[in-house]
Amino acid sequence: MSSRESRRWAACGRGALVALCVLAAALNDLSFDGRHLAPVVTAALVCGVVLLVPRLRWPVAPLLVTVATAWWGWPLLPLLTVALFDLAMDRRARVAVGCAVAALSANLLSYRATSLWTGQAYASTVLLPVLAVLVGLWLGSRRRLIQALAAHVEHLHIESQLREEAARVAERSRIAAEMHDVLAHRLSLIALHTGVLATRNDTLPAPVTERLGLLRTTSVEALTDLRDVLGVLRDPDATPPGTTLTPAIREVGELADEARAAGQHIELTTDGRPEQAPTTHRLAVYRIVQEALTNARKHADGAPVTVRVDYRPPATLVEVANPAGTPRTDTVGSGYGLVGLRERVTALGGRLNAGPAGAGAWRVAARIPHPLGTEQNGIPT
Repeated sequence: MSSRESRRWAACGRGALVALCVLAAALNDLSFDGRHLAPVVTAALVCGVVLLVPRLRWPVAPLLVTVATAWWGWPLLPLLTVALFDLAMDRRARVAVGCAVAALSANLLSYRATSLWTGQAYASTVLLPVLAVLVGLWLGSRRRLIQALAAHVEHLHIESQLREEAARVAERSRIAAEMHDVLAHRLSLIALHTGVLATRNDTLPAPVTERLGLLRTTSVEALTDLRDVLGVLRDPDATPPGTTLTPAIREVGELADEARAAGQHIELTTDGRPEQAPTTHRLAVYRIVQEALTNARKHADGAPVTVRVDYRPPATLVEVANPAGTPRTDTVGSGYGLVGLRERVTALGGRLNAGPAGAGAWRVAARIPHPLGTEQNGIPT
């Protein structure tokens, strides 16, 4: 049910309650031989209208209902309870108690047949206002608590979305920085080799020498543009100015050796050669295995980890699985590492699945299809 429908039903229920109180006022007056039926019904209708108009509920409605109840007594007591309930709901308990005391005290001096203090109903005279205030306080606190919880849940939802978006942006920045390293290294090699060939222009035909010079100039310009565009994504403390860029490609075998040296039990199976997959795939595989091993250390300390990587076309496959283990309490993670990995794999046209594999085990698997027109050595044709 939407909030608009809820407010509509609440307004209908309040209207029905006020109408019932007006009817009760007429019936209460009839029980006293109906001596003042018209004035009582008129006063009840006026009080009912001001109780239904939101802008009049404070302070017009409490004041008018208190005066009418103090004058007419029993017939308008139900409408007084509605006014006291509204005051208590709005955290005006002191005002509600003051209105109740004023109405009961003034009616005690009215000496009317409909006085609240005639007959044997003294208990009801006090009990109804007290119940109205107590129920109003409880429902008001409950409503404010629900609103606070809803706002807190909305805040957590927005915060979670922002964290996921931050993880995606960080992963995209990491990808750009890695490609910056790799492409800069390869462009540097092209510029180096073309420069060496250009120094032997005496043994090469003039058109070839001219093309080599053009190739060297273009590669140097491309390298400069690449550094200007993507270099800002690198950590300025990690790479001092003037440092020669080196490729950021590391293989899974090195990562497994480091994990074994740290005490993890790693079983690594590799099918095919890393050169059979594009560079972006090799970077993604390294990050997936790195994140999976880190999570295994955190949540299944001491459990053996099985890593399987297949670089062969038509798709690069990686799977990391571990059985249940003892979670560590000395590590705290952001919980958004897999979000960044999923963003990376999706950007490459692949799919990443991570979740429980039964009996407390955990499994991370990804499949990244090779681009069309890719040779076996991973270099686009």
